[in-house]
Amino acid sequence: MMWLVWCCCFAAAVGLGLVLLCVAIHVYYRTKYLEQIIRIFEEKPLFIIPRGKREPNVEDVSFRAVDGAKLCGCYLAHRSHSRRGVILFGLEFGSNRWAAIPYCDKLRDAGYDVFAYEPRNQGDSEVESTYAPMQWVTHKDVADARAAAKYLKGRTDADPRGYGIFGISKGGSVGLLLAAEDPEVRCVATDGAFATYTTVVPYMRRWVSIYSSQKTLQRLAPNFLYGSIALVAMKRVATQRQVQFPRIERSLKNLTTPVFMIHGQADTYIKPDMAKSLFRKIGAVQKTLWLVAKAKHNQAPQVEPILYHEKLVDFFETHLGELAGDSESATDLETLPVPRMVDTVAMPALAARELAPLPRLANAQG
Repeated sequence: MMWLVWCCCFAAAVGLGLVLLCVAIHVYYRTKYLEQIIRIFEEKPLFIIPRGKREPNVEDVSFRAVDGAKLCGCYLAHRSHSRRGVILFGLEFGSNRWAAIPYCDKLRDAGYDVFAYEPRNQGDSEVESTYAPMQWVTHKDVADARAAAKYLKGRTDADPRGYGIFGISKGGSVGLLLAAEDPEVRCVATDGAFATYTTVVPYMRRWVSIYSSQKTLQRLAPNFLYGSIALVAMKRVATQRQVQFPRIERSLKNLTTPVFMIHGQADTYIKPDMAKSLFRKIGAVQKTLWLVAKAKHNQAPQVEPILYHEKLVDFFETHLGELAGDSESATDLETLPVPRMVDTVAMPALAARELAPLPRLANAQG
């Protein structure tokens, strides 16, 4: 019996030792590198941000966010004999509403109206002097997306069947959050979408390796330890900037509508493994991740121009088009031709909520 007691004591001692080691590493990294991590987290990436040109005969609109901020958008009507659906378009960080046009040309030809909106402090939308937008999604981005959806659903020509979402990079991330809470979203497509936590934690290993020579310690430190420090950094930034960072990864389990994620296989900013991690968290049964070979961040249309638009049209035809509600006529996404770079997985879940406060928002994300 005594040996059993000794074994239990030894196991408890080892467990306590591991906990103390993790605490020690956390305190060491937090004390030594927190300020550098915060600085890097707040840096804006060096991207050439696309800004489109105004198209003639397009409906230019404005609407109000929940706090009264004036937001701008453009309603791009379909160019077919009849409308097959309506799509809300989410812009990438910094671009204007006209940048949506080349992404949506083929969708409009196929019969889809597209409404692209500019969140606050972007394009011609109202500037909030106390708010500095980041590449990371904040609660204000989500609030503006909700306002855009409310405007779209309140139009006299609104589609009673609901609407689809198509978003690029940060706009795709916001679109995933909106789709997870709004039951009127019938499907969502993204290109280059990402979440804060699953992006920051892998980068933290790289950031720490730049400043630290303790290579053994870096290898031993588990991801959750880096994540705990990331949460501290994000909370500090959130407090300083008076924003909230939505818990995107946790919201995705509530996303049950069909999802089509596009991501560049050669993306060096949001790496493919980050996209795969995000994809696995989506609760929808019908979901597809297309990793486009040789494409960098948001460059899939340039690498696969024909297939890119064909797959987008096929996706929206299946889940938003005229026949999508007819189970006998609708085509299951899994039966569509899938190129070799497509990875598909399946899972279930459910949720919905309206405008106003964000119950799943925290001052930092985990």
